Amino acid sequence: MRLATAILVALTVLAGPALAVSDAARDPGALPEIGPAPAFALMSQDGKPVNLIGLRGKVVAVSFFYTACPDICPLLTQKLVEVQDSLGEDFGSKIAFISITVDPEHDTQEVLKDYAAGWEAKTAGWSFLSGPPAAVHEVVRRYGVYAAKTAEGAIDHTLLTSIIDPRGVLRVQYLGMRFDPAEFRRDLLSLVTK
Repeated sequence: MRLATAILVALTVLAGPALAVSDAARDPGALPEIGPAPAFALMSQDGKPVNLIGLRGKVVAVSFFYTACPDICPLLTQKLVEVQDSLGEDFGSKIAFISITVDPEHDTQEVLKDYAAGWEAKTAGWSFLSGPPAAVHEVVRRYGVYAAKTAEGAIDHTLLTSIIDPRGVLRVQYLGMRFDPAEFRRDLLSLVTK
Protein backbone atom coordinates (compact mmCIF):
# COMPACT_ATOMS: atom_id res chain seq x y z
CA MET A 1 0.00 0.00 0.00
CA ARG A 2 2.85 2.41 0.81
CA LEU A 3 4.39 1.71 -2.59
CA ALA A 4 1.11 2.50 -4.36
CA THR A 5 0.78 5.74 -2.38
CA ALA A 6 4.37 6.70 -3.17
CA ILE A 7 3.82 6.04 -6.87
CA LEU A 8 0.61 8.11 -6.85
CA VAL A 9 2.40 11.01 -5.13
CA ALA A 10 5.31 10.81 -7.60
CA LEU A 11 2.94 10.81 -10.58
CA THR A 12 1.05 13.79 -9.17
CA VAL A 13 4.29 15.74 -8.70
CA LEU A 14 5.45 14.88 -12.21
CA ALA A 15 2.09 15.78 -13.74
CA GLY A 16 1.94 19.11 -11.92
CA PRO A 17 4.21 21.05 -14.31
CA ALA A 18 2.53 19.52 -17.35
CA LEU A 19 -0.87 20.51 -16.01
CA ALA A 20 0.38 24.02 -15.27
CA VAL A 21 1.63 24.37 -18.84
CA SER A 22 -1.70 23.11 -20.16
CA ASP A 23 -3.57 25.68 -18.07
CA ALA A 24 -1.21 28.43 -19.21
CA ALA A 25 -1.70 27.43 -22.85
CA ARG A 26 -5.39 28.34 -22.62
CA ASP A 27 -4.39 31.98 -22.22
CA PRO A 28 -2.22 32.90 -25.26
CA GLY A 29 -0.28 35.48 -23.27
CA ALA A 30 0.48 33.06 -20.45
CA LEU A 31 3.01 30.70 -22.04
CA PRO A 32 6.01 30.62 -19.72
CA GLU A 33 9.46 31.79 -20.73
CA ILE A 34 11.85 28.99 -19.84
CA GLY A 35 14.99 30.71 -21.13
CA PRO A 36 17.13 30.97 -24.27
CA ALA A 37 16.68 27.91 -26.47
CA PRO A 38 19.84 25.84 -26.97
CA ALA A 39 21.47 26.71 -30.28
CA PHE A 40 22.06 24.12 -32.98
CA ALA A 41 23.70 24.02 -36.41
CA LEU A 42 23.07 20.80 -38.32
CA MET A 43 22.33 19.65 -41.89
CA SER A 44 18.88 19.16 -43.39
CA GLN A 45 17.60 16.26 -45.44
CA ASP A 46 18.47 18.38 -48.49
CA GLY A 47 22.08 18.92 -47.43
CA LYS A 48 21.47 22.53 -46.39
CA PRO A 49 22.81 23.96 -43.13
CA VAL A 50 20.07 24.81 -40.63
CA ASN A 51 20.66 26.71 -37.42
CA LEU A 52 18.39 28.20 -34.81
CA ILE A 53 19.61 31.75 -35.37
CA GLY A 54 18.57 31.48 -39.03
CA LEU A 55 15.01 30.73 -37.86
CA ARG A 56 14.72 33.92 -35.80
CA GLY A 57 11.39 35.60 -36.44
CA LYS A 58 9.56 32.26 -36.69
CA VAL A 59 7.94 30.07 -34.07
CA VAL A 60 9.93 26.83 -34.07
CA ALA A 61 8.89 23.39 -32.85
CA VAL A 62 11.89 21.12 -32.18
CA SER A 63 11.41 17.38 -31.75
CA PHE A 64 13.72 14.37 -31.53
CA PHE A 65 13.20 11.04 -33.29
CA TYR A 66 14.93 8.42 -35.41
CA THR A 67 13.71 6.91 -38.66
CA ALA A 68 13.96 3.24 -37.61
CA CYS A 69 11.97 3.84 -34.41
CA PRO A 70 9.25 1.18 -34.29
CA ASP A 71 6.77 2.79 -31.92
CA ILE A 72 6.69 6.30 -30.44
CA CYS A 73 8.43 8.25 -33.21
CA PRO A 74 5.84 7.41 -35.89
CA LEU A 75 3.08 8.43 -33.46
CA LEU A 76 4.80 11.77 -32.86
CA THR A 77 5.42 12.33 -36.56
CA GLN A 78 1.74 11.64 -37.29
CA LYS A 79 0.69 14.29 -34.74
CA LEU A 80 3.12 16.79 -36.27
CA VAL A 81 1.75 16.06 -39.76
CA GLU A 82 -1.79 16.71 -38.47
CA VAL A 83 -0.71 20.07 -37.06
CA GLN A 84 1.33 20.92 -40.17
CA ASP A 85 -1.75 20.35 -42.32
CA SER A 86 -3.93 22.51 -40.07
CA LEU A 87 -1.66 25.58 -40.00
CA GLY A 88 -2.34 26.77 -43.53
CA GLU A 89 -0.19 29.63 -44.84
CA ASP A 90 1.47 30.16 -41.45
CA PHE A 91 3.36 26.87 -41.85
CA GLY A 92 6.73 27.63 -43.35
CA SER A 93 6.28 31.40 -43.43
CA LYS A 94 5.77 31.93 -39.67
CA ILE A 95 6.08 28.47 -38.12
CA ALA A 96 8.84 25.91 -38.69
CA PHE A 97 9.21 22.31 -37.54
CA ILE A 98 12.63 20.83 -36.83
CA SER A 99 13.00 17.08 -36.28
CA ILE A 100 16.47 16.10 -35.08
CA THR A 101 17.55 12.48 -35.31
CA VAL A 102 19.02 10.74 -32.27
CA ASP A 103 20.64 8.21 -34.66
CA PRO A 104 23.00 10.24 -36.85
CA GLU A 105 25.06 7.16 -37.77
CA HIS A 106 22.07 5.65 -39.61
CA ASP A 107 19.93 8.67 -40.49
CA THR A 108 21.84 10.11 -43.42
CA GLN A 109 20.49 12.90 -45.61
CA GLU A 110 19.10 10.33 -48.04
CA VAL A 111 17.35 8.37 -45.26
CA LEU A 112 15.89 11.59 -43.81
CA LYS A 113 14.72 12.73 -47.25
CA ASP A 114 12.91 9.42 -47.79
CA TYR A 115 11.35 9.65 -44.31
CA ALA A 116 10.11 13.20 -44.95
CA ALA A 117 8.64 12.18 -48.32
CA GLY A 118 6.98 9.11 -46.82
CA TRP A 119 5.19 11.28 -44.27
CA GLU A 120 4.37 13.98 -46.83
CA ALA A 121 6.18 16.56 -44.75
CA LYS A 122 6.03 20.03 -46.28
CA THR A 123 9.77 20.67 -46.42
CA ALA A 124 9.31 24.39 -47.04
CA GLY A 125 8.57 24.52 -43.31
CA TRP A 126 9.87 21.23 -41.91
CA SER A 127 13.52 20.22 -41.74
CA PHE A 128 14.83 16.82 -40.67
CA LEU A 129 18.32 17.30 -39.27
CA SER A 130 21.40 15.20 -38.73
CA GLY A 131 25.13 15.81 -38.67
CA PRO A 132 28.34 14.54 -37.15
CA PRO A 133 27.45 12.26 -34.21
CA ALA A 134 29.28 14.42 -31.65
CA ALA A 135 27.39 17.55 -32.79
CA VAL A 136 24.03 15.78 -32.78
CA HIS A 137 24.62 14.21 -29.37
CA GLU A 138 25.54 17.63 -27.96
CA VAL A 139 22.26 19.15 -29.22
CA VAL A 140 20.32 16.18 -27.83
CA ARG A 141 22.02 16.65 -24.45
CA ARG A 142 21.48 20.42 -24.38
CA TYR A 143 17.74 19.97 -24.96
CA GLY A 144 17.57 17.50 -22.08
CA VAL A 145 16.76 14.45 -24.20
CA TYR A 146 17.98 11.04 -23.09
CA ALA A 147 19.11 8.76 -25.94
CA ALA A 148 21.07 5.52 -25.67
CA LYS A 149 21.47 2.50 -27.94
CA THR A 150 20.27 -0.82 -26.60
CA ALA A 151 22.08 -4.13 -27.04
CA GLU A 152 19.58 -4.97 -29.79
CA GLY A 153 20.45 -1.80 -31.74
CA ALA A 154 17.28 0.16 -30.98
CA ILE A 155 17.53 3.55 -29.29
CA ASP A 156 15.83 4.27 -26.01
CA HIS A 157 15.05 7.96 -25.90
CA THR A 158 12.76 10.47 -24.32
CA LEU A 159 10.17 12.05 -26.53
CA LEU A 160 10.46 15.80 -26.07
CA THR A 161 8.97 18.50 -28.27
CA SER A 162 9.89 22.12 -27.57
CA ILE A 163 8.32 25.35 -28.80
CA ILE A 164 10.63 28.32 -29.31
CA ASP A 165 9.26 31.80 -29.88
CA PRO A 166 10.40 34.19 -32.66
CA ARG A 167 13.01 35.74 -30.31
CA GLY A 168 14.69 32.37 -29.69
CA VAL A 169 13.19 31.87 -26.23
CA LEU A 170 12.15 28.37 -25.16
CA ARG A 171 8.50 28.63 -24.13
CA VAL A 172 6.94 25.16 -23.73
CA GLN A 173 8.18 21.57 -23.69
CA TYR A 174 5.86 18.62 -24.21
CA LEU A 175 7.14 15.36 -22.75
CA GLY A 176 5.98 12.13 -24.33
CA MET A 177 2.86 11.59 -26.37
CA ARG A 178 0.51 13.33 -23.94
CA PHE A 179 0.13 16.56 -25.86
CA ASP A 180 -3.03 17.24 -27.78
CA PRO A 181 -2.48 18.37 -31.40
CA ALA A 182 -5.18 21.07 -31.03
CA GLU A 183 -3.48 22.47 -27.92
CA PHE A 184 -0.06 22.26 -29.61
CA ARG A 185 -1.46 24.19 -32.60
CA ARG A 186 -2.95 26.86 -30.30
CA ASP A 187 0.39 27.24 -28.50
CA LEU A 188 2.24 27.66 -31.80
CA LEU A 189 -0.26 30.22 -33.12
CA SER A 190 -0.29 32.15 -29.84
CA LEU A 191 3.36 33.04 -30.47
CA VAL A 192 3.03 34.02 -34.12
CA THR A 193 3.85 37.67 -34.73
CA LYS A 194 0.99 39.20 -36.69
